[in-house]
Amino acid sequence: MIETSLLWIAHFLIIGVVIVRILLRPNREPASRIAWVAVVESVPLIGAVAYLLLGETHVGRHHLKEMHQARESLPRAPAVDSHTAADQVVQVPNRFIPLFNVGRSISAFEAVAGNSADLMEDSNSTIEHMVADIDAATDQVNVLFYIWLTDRNGTKIAEALKRAAGRGVTCRAMVDGLGSRALLKSALWREMGVAGVKTAVALPLSNPLLRPLQGRIDLRNHRKILVIDGRITYCGSQNCADPEFLVKAKYAPWVDSVIRFVGPIARQNQLLFATDWMTYTGEEIEVGSAEPTLAVAGEVVAQVIASGPANRNSAMSELFQSLIYSARTELIISTPYYVPNESMQTALCAAAYRGVRTTLILPAKNDSKEVAAASQSYYAGLLQAGVEIQEYVGGLLHSKTLTLDGEITLIGSANMDRRSFDLNFENNILLYDPELTQAVRTRQQAYIASANKVSIDEVTNWSIRRRLWNNVIAMLGPVL
Repeated sequence: MIETSLLWIAHFLIIGVVIVRILLRPNREPASRIAWVAVVESVPLIGAVAYLLLGETHVGRHHLKEMHQARESLPRAPAVDSHTAADQVVQVPNRFIPLFNVGRSISAFEAVAGNSADLMEDSNSTIEHMVADIDAATDQVNVLFYIWLTDRNGTKIAEALKRAAGRGVTCRAMVDGLGSRALLKSALWREMGVAGVKTAVALPLSNPLLRPLQGRIDLRNHRKILVIDGRITYCGSQNCADPEFLVKAKYAPWVDSVIRFVGPIARQNQLLFATDWMTYTGEEIEVGSAEPTLAVAGEVVAQVIASGPANRNSAMSELFQSLIYSARTELIISTPYYVPNESMQTALCAAAYRGVRTTLILPAKNDSKEVAAASQSYYAGLLQAGVEIQEYVGGLLHSKTLTLDGEITLIGSANMDRRSFDLNFENNILLYDPELTQAVRTRQQAYIASANKVSIDEVTNWSIRRRLWNNVIAMLGPVL
């Protein structure tokens, strides 16, 4: 009897401590607190363990210390090259300057002018351009992908790196431990190392029992970065893989958007890569002095915006909201995963209510049934506000783009979902250039041309079972 009483007392003490921890955790939405308290109280032991494993966003003291040390040891670039780009930054309309201020507050990079940029035609074209640039490299090539497959395109990049290393170019390749787990077990990864390519793993998978001691177990490095000789870089949604994406072939083709940049913006991606590399390897990377030396390549003003659990809470969400609230005439967004927080949903509805032509392009068939259900739970509110929802039917629309009033573009790895806002390390580029933005907008219009428009009548007529499923899944968003 006494032993049973002691067990019950210990049980209630543990549950009480976990609930107090939930209530005291900083930077958590009230809905998330309520959801987690409900989980812990309804399934006490399992709920408490789940919270300790998945309820808090922390990268681990060791990794956080290494990240801070890496950032502090690396120089930061000034806003402009005093010889070439001072006038171009002034040409950014005053109403857009606050957007770049938000970007700077997230990852400390200034907007830099003097860049040229080209929107790649498609996934295979992107890989061909990457291979050509790697084959022309003379100093160093730095690559980071969330997913790197051993398919045709994945092998092309690996072979290009091996060739570059063979002629004396310093080549570094980093992948996420989960997203590229198949590559890490492959002969191709070992061959890269034998050929002289330096390799590393971000957030490596380890013993599941010990992993929680090193930080939250489901954090991921979702970035896609390629920097060649510190002057060429790529930014977009594409992983290192074929568009057929054989690991999820039934959703293929994967439809991505990538921009190739030449100019000072490459150095910011170089610094971002160096931070990740130094965090997980301890090897310092030579990135040059803080003063840019690149000649003007074009007129694009751009800024790297890197977010993640080591940044301030919901930084990427703040950026999206700032862009949405800045729209005056038109806002077009493509994203594969739409699972917003309340403020994000409110911002999109508010844009439509004030008369902005607001279009959200999503895949008609999502590779995650749960994400699709959560996304659809928000359809009614968006449509009632006047947001146009288009569901792309030509494959899995994986492109993550935002165009604002035909002048501003955001492109990169971040989705409009809670995982990208809170759990993933992401990289995006915010740019001002009406001509390039028009190219991205034309691509978005091509997506719309291959999409079905969702009507309010269609959503209203969904079955009770479907609406119930959608809303239950969405309700779990604050927990997941």
